[in-house]
Amino acid sequence: MSVSDSSNGEQLVLPRPVRRLVRVAVGLGTGRIVLPESLGRISLAGYCIAVVSFGVVVGGHGQGFIQAVTSMAGFAIEDVKVAGNRQTSEIDILQTLGLDGTTSLLALDIDTARRSLANLPWVEKAEVRKIYPATVEVMLEERKAYGIWQHGNELSLIEKNGSVIGPLRDNKFSGLPLFVGRDAETAAASVEDEFSRWPDIAFRIKAFVRIAGRRWDVHLDNGIIVKLPETNLAGALDRLEKFNAQNQILERDIAAIDLRLDDRVAVRLTPEALERRQTAIAERDKLIKKAGERI
Repeated sequence: MSVSDSSNGEQLVLPRPVRRLVRVAVGLGTGRIVLPESLGRISLAGYCIAVVSFGVVVGGHGQGFIQAVTSMAGFAIEDVKVAGNRQTSEIDILQTLGLDGTTSLLALDIDTARRSLANLPWVEKAEVRKIYPATVEVMLEERKAYGIWQHGNELSLIEKNGSVIGPLRDNKFSGLPLFVGRDAETAAASVEDEFSRWPDIAFRIKAFVRIAGRRWDVHLDNGIIVKLPETNLAGALDRLEKFNAQNQILERDIAAIDLRLDDRVAVRLTPEALERRQTAIAERDKLIKKAGERI
């Protein structure tokens, strides 16, 4: 289509899109183009959908609206596959993800889900994947319990680096070593290496009690307390091992062994053993006295 320019006799050619619009407008004006009767209803429906969608978004219900629509379209999450969860229950995982049977796979925010799972007590790292049309895969790396930390009247599970996992609520961890006292949880990391050369002694230790944040008292399985020095721990454990080999000191009826001084080993008897010893000494003194009277 072109337009004549009367001043110089040239024709002005309109751009192709404009020419199409002009032809449509002319066709509608002359009746050559007839619109379908349903066009009005379709336009009204489209207008209503646009208005409703705008209202939903402005009202802050966009996410729920999208979830409802996509769920009805066949994208509701039907299966959750979990791997790596030894301590974290699947119920906790489902609740953390907010899955209720109607959650849409399209509406699930992977980054938010991953961060939420990482906040669970046992979870070290979490990965979440969508598998269309209706499956979610969750892969967890969990923290490892190294010991039990007693602080006041509270018992908590800790990792080897001293990080607290959570309160102790399960007897299945009762075999882990107990660390007691201020800073005991952070000092626990070095215990495994420090005692590794004396497995027979380490095997019998049930509790490590931190004293003034500087040294350990260790409680053995038979109730004996071994007081260790602040420095030269290896020398003290060497002396204990040799002393036990020579005298079976760890099998005796004693309450404590003090290794804090390099040049001596001090032993404290239990009250019962002390009473027996005092009785034996008294009997010996009587015998000596009688023997002296006969002379």
